[in-house]
Amino acid sequence: MPRVVVDVMLKPEILDPQGQAVANALPRLGVSDVASVRIGRRIEIEFTGEPDLDRAREIADKLLANPVIEDFTVRVVEADETVDARS
Repeated sequence: MPRVVVDVMLKPEILDPQGQAVANALPRLGVSDVASVRIGRRIEIEFTGEPDLDRAREIADKLLANPVIEDFTVRVVEADETVDARS
């Protein structure tokens, strides 16, 4: 069953202390080629019927993201689409 994925990120002009902490820790792990890190959230919504992007945007705008400091994107993904962190 397809689902809707909402990705929420701080706006570029907003300081991201969590991302900075990760970026500052990377050299201690031997990683020196990363310029910056931004931390965000991924929310998956499954509708009972067909995915409703307009409804998902409304949910994201009113509940999942703070539009003053965050941006969000909404997209439909198929059930078999996964993110493989080991690739």
